[in-house]
Amino acid sequence: MKFSEMQSDRSKVSGLGSAKSGTGHFWQQRLTAIANVPLAIAFIVLVLMSLSRDYAGARALMGYPLSALLLLLFVGSGVYHMRLGMQVIIEDYVHGEGTKIAALIANNFFALMVGGSAILAILKLSFAV
Repeated sequence: MKFSEMQSDRSKVSGLGSAKSGTGHFWQQRLTAIANVPLAIAFIVLVLMSLSRDYAGARALMGYPLSALLLLLFVGSGVYHMRLGMQVIIEDYVHGEGTKIAALIANNFFALMVGGSAILAILKLSFAV
């Protein structure tokens, strides 16, 4: 069976096929998921290492450049992965066009606020030490 046989009459006439954006979105979500595994492990190790220290020692540990870099990568990848996942949920389950657009805009602003706040906190901690 050819692809053209599976298309509706209207899509055959108007020449509409795949939007071709789903594949890139799929791979971005999978790559961020893979990146999150070692970054989450590094985050857990940093948290466990800071538990045995006092406040100043924990701040010093989080202020090391490698620690700060791992935390920044974890936040960046995690927030981007979160935004992509919520976008899929919104596109699949929100049916009103206006509501869908508002939810997608809110999703983007929420991701920016969460990511920006976490990155600011990490940079402030890193440069204050």
